[in-house]
Parts: sequence; C-alpha cells; structure tokens
Amino acid sequence: MSTNTLTKQEVRIGFIGLGLMGSRLTERLHASGWKIQAWNRSPEPARAMAAKGIPIAESIAKLVVDSDVVISSLANDAAVESVYTDAGGVLSSASPATIVLEMSTISPQLSQRLHQKASVQGIRMLDVAISGSTPAVEAGAITLLAGGDADTFEQCMPIYESIARQWFLIGGPSSGVQMKLVVNLLLGVDMQAIAEAVSLGEHLHIDTNVLLDVLAKTAVIPPAFVGKFKKIKANDYSPEFPLRLMSKDMDLVIATATELGAHLPAAKVAQAELASNLASSGDLDLSAITPSVIG
Repeated sequence: MSTNTLTKQEVRIGFIGLGLMGSRLTERLHASGWKIQAWNRSPEPARAMAAKGIPIAESIAKLVVDSDVVISSLANDAAVESVYTDAGGVLSSASPATIVLEMSTISPQLSQRLHQKASVQGIRMLDVAISGSTPAVEAGAITLLAGGDADTFEQCMPIYESIARQWFLIGGPSSGVQMKLVVNLLLGVDMQAIAEAVSLGEHLHIDTNVLLDVLAKTAVIPPAFVGKFKKIKANDYSPEFPLRLMSKDMDLVIATATELGAHLPAAKVAQAELASNLASSGDLDLSAITPSVIG
C-alpha cells in the first residue's frame, strides 16, 4: 500500500458492524469500487451483505489481517471495547501498517484508551464520528468528524469522498467523538423542543399538518428535521436514527458534562424524556418521542 493517498486499486478495506449505519456504509464503499469485506457479530446481517456480493470474513482477526484499512461502526462502548480489545480483536490482530477508522459514537474516555493502545502498537487510528442518519448515508451526504493524526486524516480522503458530503479534522485523538457529542446534544434537545411545539399546537387546536408545514419553512428549524416532520405527519416512526441510540448518546453527553462540570439543564430534560420512552419506542425513530410528549 502506498504511503500517500489511498487508492481503490491498492487498498483492502475491512468493515466491522453491519447495523443500520454500517450496512449502508459498506454498500456505498462496495458500490464505489473499493475492495471490501465485512464482519458482523450476528449472522443475519452478514448473510444479507454476502447476498449482495460482499465477502464476509470468518473472524475479526482474519478480516484485520487481510485489510489495509479497518473501519468499524458499532452500537455502544461495550461492543467497541470487545471488538477492539478482546483476544483476536482488532488491536491484537493489526499490524503497524494498518489504518483504523473507528466511526461509532462512544465515550471520549474509551476513545482515548483505544487511541493510546493503538499508538503503542504503531497503529494509525482516527476516531471518525458520523453526523447524519440512514437517508444521509444512502445519499452519501453525511458529515464526518475526525480526531487524530492530520497526515492519516488526509491520506484517507478518498474513502470519505465515497461516503460523505463533508469531513472535518477537529483536533487530536478523540476530538471527533467529542464533537459528535456536541452535535447530538443539539439533536436531542431540538427534537424535544419540536415535540413540545407540536404538543402546544395541538392544545391550541392548530391543525398539525399546517403547523408542521409552516414550521418547516421558518428559520428556526434545521434542515435535518424536515424529514422528521414527514414522519410525524404520517405517524410513521420506522427507524432512521433509533430512539435507543439517541438515548445512549444523550447519556454520554450528560456523563461527560458531569465529569467536566458543564451545566446542561435542557439536555437533562431531553435525556429523561428519551429514557422514559425506551421500553415502548426504543427501536423506533427518534421522532417517536413526539406522540409521547403530546400525550
């Protein structure tokens, strides 16, 4: 593999995690012409990917050994820590020439530990958090928030070009994950505010469709929420960004803020509302908090 910019002709990519985001990222990389194989803990997503012509590795170790770049998109800290630090995991299998792009939303503390372990072994690692839900992944319109070495970040730009609209190096190790928590703090609080606005509108007997149509055309609504309005209007809460993952991310936000002494009262309200909906709506879209708030 060249020490310069990565090329599709030379580079072999191994992708770990075939959930809502990972499966779509893998498909985009495959469709873009990258040499890619994948691995997933549960077999059904792996079988679905194999049916689309993407090779499935028999183990994490085999995938890592056969890859120049390893990318992971996993659900939470426990999954990431297991995949990276267990015997036969990424860090015990990678060579110093391996580049690792860890794209999961995890705690800054775990991200720092992984960077430190990778650095000791000479592995070039970036935390590359994703901003954007499944429609954005399918459209190649996500934003990537990276932390780590600038040369490695620049070397990987051809990969970013295949999956994202824009990408930023925020700073040193774990800064991409840290920026993702800032972004998702706004996402969680904004969704709570929108649910409350819909509730107030209903209590004022404003037609919900009219309310949402008008709100969507005002300056106060970020573009990312226009799609959520469509889901609320249709009462269709099929997951684009599951509520359980938003709840997990908001827990990370509050834990990090508590550790650092940051005061986040609105975020705590959103965290509590998400937690109260986990049992009934955890696998539904984040926007499913709206009918709960309306009551």
